[in-house]
Amino acid sequence: MRRPFDYIIEKLVFFSGVASILFVILIFVFLLKEGLSLFGEVSIQSFLFNVNWFPISDPPQFGIVPLLLGSLFVTLGAIVIAVPMGLAAAIYISEFAPRWFANILKTGIELLAAIPSIVLGFIGIVTLAPFLKTVFRLPSGLTALAGSIMLAFMAMPTIVSIIEDAIVSNPKSYKEGSLALGATRWQTVYRVTIPAASSGILAAIMLGIGRVIGETMAVLMITGNAAVIPTSFLQPVRTLTATIAAEMGEAVAGSGHYYSLFAIGIILFIISFIINLLADLFLHRSRKGKRKR
Repeated sequence: MRRPFDYIIEKLVFFSGVASILFVILIFVFLLKEGLSLFGEVSIQSFLFNVNWFPISDPPQFGIVPLLLGSLFVTLGAIVIAVPMGLAAAIYISEFAPRWFANILKTGIELLAAIPSIVLGFIGIVTLAPFLKTVFRLPSGLTALAGSIMLAFMAMPTIVSIIEDAIVSNPKSYKEGSLALGATRWQTVYRVTIPAASSGILAAIMLGIGRVIGETMAVLMITGNAAVIPTSFLQPVRTLTATIAAEMGEAVAGSGHYYSLFAIGIILFIISFIINLLADLFLHRSRKGKRKR
């Protein structure tokens, strides 16, 4: 017979889980309620495929193509920088560093997640943007590249932590068998350890993308906020999140501009949901495969 305290805790945990799901559903319903109002005056095709974002022009144009491409450029650049560095750091922490030093390194990397994004954005404006402006001889250092570099450091804690956990959770017999057959430590890492942890690595990449694509303040401060179609990483861009943050305070409630920002929120919600769903599938596949072994 269960004790009353255990029963109460069990029910609290249950209701907490249900409440979390309910909150997500309510947020999505609220976004739909406000965002779908836009399509009474603008077609979905125009919203998704128009290349002009001029919400206060006459007539207004609500094309999110430059915003989508801006988010894509910044996210792609951040992942290209963060994944190799994160993978290398995770391999060193889990396979080569002394345990006491590995704990210090992992703690230090995870502390990056505690730095507010607005502080990183300020650092980017003061140091990174002038450096890029000088190196590449640009009119302004506030570019997609600046945003990518800064967001890469913001995604690093997530990527390193998940990859390191995936590597550590590999069965020890894999590593021992490889070394017993005469493979070196490096051969064991790239021929056995990394393939065995591939699902966890993919999950880390997906969660890193989710972390980057949802960032607001840093990209608002250091990407230049130009709603144009970018052709290189050395151009100013504007992301979906930065557009909402920059324009929500200026949009008239009930106007097309106001509803368009909620429609962007729907797009972001769907993208984030898909990314997190894929990451969850990769993680479950990894755990399921290791249980079978």
